[in-house]
Amino acid sequence: MSRASHGVLAAAWSATRDGRSVALGFTLVACLLACVPLPLCAQQSTAAEYRSKANFLATFPSFVDWPDAVFSSEQSPLVICVRGDFSFGTFLAQLARSSSAHGRREEVRWVHKDEELRNCQIAFISRSETKRYTKLLQTVEGTGVLTVGETPDFLAAGGIISFTFENEALQFEVNLLAAESARLKISSRLLALARRIVHRTEGAKS
Repeated sequence: MSRASHGVLAAAWSATRDGRSVALGFTLVACLLACVPLPLCAQQSTAAEYRSKANFLATFPSFVDWPDAVFSSEQSPLVICVRGDFSFGTFLAQLARSSSAHGRREEVRWVHKDEELRNCQIAFISRSETKRYTKLLQTVEGTGVLTVGETPDFLAAGGIISFTFENEALQFEVNLLAAESARLKISSRLLALARRIVHRTEGAKS
């Protein structure tokens, strides 16, 4: 990463953590998807991929609205839960400690029982759980949990957001139908950055 790019990201991230500007948070997401991966992934750095995913996962909640009922109080944190192997967990935990979304601090939890996912606002489901997608997604059905995966078939299984790393860049796809079913509202600004949006039950790839 060039020093200039690093400086832009650091400034945007700092402002977002302080909650002073959602617009700067959006700038950060755009940088993650467009600017940052090019020099970093040219070096084929696994650590760079992990940082990009962690940055996105910690930042995009500012562009999603959850039903008030999913929080027990106004002071409740926005909980990001992890199920399965989590290669970039350290990066995410570091970012979440100083991050917030909608005035709520972010908290990362590693869960060991499927039912624990129901108490989260975001459930990151690792590629290690691919064969269990159906069961895990059924567990959080109707609970207002935003599910995030990292394999091509995650949306087809009913997941809401899926990461993908292609052409040396971090990209993401959104299953808007699944989001609406979970009573989640995703900002049009975030949707504009998505590589693909699914508007119907995905039996076939769009």
